Amino acid sequence: MTIKPLVTDNLSSRAYTSLRNALIDGDFLPGERLVMHDIADRLGTSVTPVREACLRLVSEKGLEIRSGRFLNVPDLDLGRYLEIRKMRIALEGLATEEGAAKVRPQDITRLADIHRRFLKSSHAHDNFSTIRLNREFHFGVYQLSGMNMLMSQIENLWVSMGPILKVYYREHADDHYLGAEEHVNVMNALERRDGRAAREALVGDIERGGEGILAYLGKRPGPGANQPAFRDMALR
Repeated sequence: MTIKPLVTDNLSSRAYTSLRNALIDGDFLPGERLVMHDIADRLGTSVTPVREACLRLVSEKGLEIRSGRFLNVPDLDLGRYLEIRKMRIALEGLATEEGAAKVRPQDITRLADIHRRFLKSSHAHDNFSTIRLNREFHFGVYQLSGMNMLMSQIENLWVSMGPILKVYYREHADDHYLGAEEHVNVMNALERRDGRAAREALVGDIERGGEGILAYLGKRPGPGANQPAFRDMALR
């Protein structure tokens, strides 16, 4: 991934989108320090739009203010993860159930194609592509709901999930659940337009994926231990 300078129009919004996508994609680690001037340099803009973007992400709980010059990605914390997971189950389950009433044959075809690529990358042990395609599958399901406000809330939760997944997958590259079985169950339920079954399969995916994360978080030291400072980022 390559950092590209931002065009001059609506810099604050573009900086926000770049930082938000970087968080969702797991480009930052929990507890990582982000220096506003460094981010501005990498985006090719002044610090003002970056500060505005960061404050917006602070209001959404994606970042935390530690001083006037830099911010932190929230620490890896069991209580934080449990709260995020509970909200994901409620909101993503709702989006999946709503989508079952609106799904079209071409939507199933598109999800099946994403799932095939997901399996291929998983079998090739390409963790980066596997995680990206898993996210693409999930959001492909949620977008079927046609509920834009709901989608915005789900995206906010994935802003918080990205750093958690990044460190978990990095340290457990070969022993994590990725959701292949439940993806098939979700697609089958959507094809039948069975909203309840689709929701149950999606919730099952979140819960099964969470088992390894819960075990991992239970073994980690307290927040802030051995967390890195600002490093090279892949902002888009």
